[in-house]
Amino acid sequence: MRRRRPRTPMSAMDEINLTPLLDLTFLLLIAFMITMPTMEYGTNIKAPEMNSEKLPENNFVSITLTKDGTYMVDRDAVSRKELITKLEQLSTQNPKPQLLIRGDGSRSYNDVIGLLSLVRRSGFADATLVTQAESTGE
Repeated sequence: MRRRRPRTPMSAMDEINLTPLLDLTFLLLIAFMITMPTMEYGTNIKAPEMNSEKLPENNFVSITLTKDGTYMVDRDAVSRKELITKLEQLSTQNPKPQLLIRGDGSRSYNDVIGLLSLVRRSGFADATLVTQAESTGE
């Protein structure tokens, strides 16, 4: 039979209990897993002001995407195919006209990006997005 040694005050210090340490580690891990996504999307930023240059007064063409998805070149409603041919004709002019892109605020981001992609494929390197000035609310 094995004999047990008598317990002394120093015998308790030769063993380290890892359970509280692991509990703390898992608690911190869970806390970071929960808070990191909210920190990413909850970042408070201040957007730049829209102090842009004046719109051109001559040699420009306005392309509009209306609320119901109709494309308009200046004041004429056109289909998507007609828009492509019109843009290709405009890109061959010398000097090229400045394109002013207007999109209704209710249209999706994807629709406006699709229009910009169409403009780029037609031979225009850049276009100006026209926005309204923000109201000050005063």
